[in-house]
Amino acid sequence: MGNNHKRRRVSYGRVISDKMNKTVVVAVTRLVPHPLYGKVVRRLTRLKAHDEHNASRIGDQVKIVETRPISKDKHWRIAAIVARGESSPSS
Repeated sequence: MGNNHKRRRVSYGRVISDKMNKTVVVAVTRLVPHPLYGKVVRRLTRLKAHDEHNASRIGDQVKIVETRPISKDKHWRIAAIVARGESSPSS
Protein backbone atom coordinates (compact mmCIF):
# COMPACT_ATOMS: atom_id res chain seq x y z
CA MET A 1 0.00 0.00 0.00
CA GLY A 2 2.22 2.82 1.27
CA ASN A 3 5.42 2.90 3.17
CA ASN A 4 4.93 2.98 6.94
CA HIS A 5 8.17 4.79 7.77
CA LYS A 6 7.91 7.63 10.23
CA ARG A 7 8.82 11.02 8.87
CA ARG A 8 12.27 12.02 10.15
CA ARG A 9 12.56 15.23 12.13
CA VAL A 10 14.56 17.95 10.40
CA SER A 11 16.28 20.81 12.18
CA TYR A 12 18.61 23.66 11.27
CA GLY A 13 21.47 24.91 13.40
CA ARG A 14 25.02 26.22 13.63
CA VAL A 15 28.12 24.08 14.18
CA ILE A 16 29.77 25.10 17.45
CA SER A 17 32.37 22.32 17.76
CA ASP A 18 34.15 20.07 15.25
CA LYS A 19 36.91 18.65 17.45
CA MET A 20 35.66 15.04 17.37
CA ASN A 21 36.21 12.61 14.50
CA LYS A 22 33.07 12.29 12.33
CA THR A 23 31.02 14.17 14.93
CA VAL A 24 30.03 17.81 15.27
CA VAL A 25 28.05 19.64 17.93
CA VAL A 26 25.20 21.67 16.46
CA ALA A 27 23.44 24.46 18.37
CA VAL A 28 19.74 24.61 17.51
CA THR A 29 18.01 27.81 18.64
CA ARG A 30 14.28 28.02 19.25
CA LEU A 31 12.02 30.80 20.52
CA VAL A 32 9.63 29.98 23.37
CA PRO A 33 7.42 32.17 25.52
CA HIS A 34 8.42 32.50 29.18
CA PRO A 35 5.96 30.44 31.26
CA LEU A 36 5.08 33.27 33.67
CA TYR A 37 5.87 36.54 31.93
CA GLY A 38 5.12 35.63 28.31
CA LYS A 39 8.22 37.29 26.88
CA VAL A 40 9.70 35.35 23.97
CA VAL A 41 13.12 34.01 25.00
CA ARG A 42 15.79 32.11 23.06
CA ARG A 43 16.53 28.53 24.07
CA LEU A 44 19.63 26.72 22.84
CA THR A 45 19.84 22.96 22.36
CA ARG A 46 23.19 21.30 21.70
CA LEU A 47 22.92 18.17 19.55
CA LYS A 48 25.69 15.82 18.44
CA ALA A 49 25.44 15.01 14.75
CA HIS A 50 27.25 12.48 12.56
CA ASP A 51 29.44 14.04 9.85
CA GLU A 52 30.81 11.13 7.80
CA HIS A 53 33.33 13.13 5.76
CA ASN A 54 34.31 15.74 8.40
CA ALA A 55 33.11 18.38 5.93
CA SER A 56 31.54 20.91 8.28
CA ARG A 57 33.49 23.49 10.28
CA ILE A 58 32.72 25.81 13.19
CA GLY A 59 30.25 28.51 12.16
CA ASP A 60 28.61 26.56 9.32
CA GLN A 61 24.83 26.59 9.09
CA VAL A 62 23.70 22.97 8.66
CA LYS A 63 20.56 20.94 8.12
CA ILE A 64 20.37 17.88 10.40
CA VAL A 65 17.95 14.95 10.30
CA GLU A 66 17.07 12.47 12.99
CA THR A 67 18.45 8.98 12.43
CA ARG A 68 18.98 5.69 14.22
CA PRO A 69 21.17 5.83 17.34
CA ILE A 70 24.80 5.93 16.20
CA SER A 71 26.27 6.17 19.70
CA LYS A 72 25.15 7.00 23.24
CA ASP A 73 24.57 10.69 22.46
CA LYS A 74 24.48 10.77 18.65
CA HIS A 75 21.00 10.44 17.06
CA TRP A 76 21.29 13.04 14.29
CA ARG A 77 23.26 13.27 11.06
CA ILE A 78 24.20 16.17 8.80
CA ALA A 79 22.04 16.21 5.68
CA ALA A 80 23.46 19.37 4.09
CA ILE A 81 25.67 22.35 4.74
CA VAL A 82 23.35 25.29 4.10
CA ALA A 83 25.92 28.09 4.44
CA ARG A 84 29.61 28.25 5.24
CA GLY A 85 30.70 30.14 8.35
CA GLU A 86 32.77 33.28 8.24
CA SER A 87 35.86 31.70 9.84
CA SER A 88 35.84 28.64 7.56
CA PRO A 89 38.64 28.47 5.00
CA SER A 90 37.31 28.08 1.47
CA SER A 91 38.19 24.66 0.10
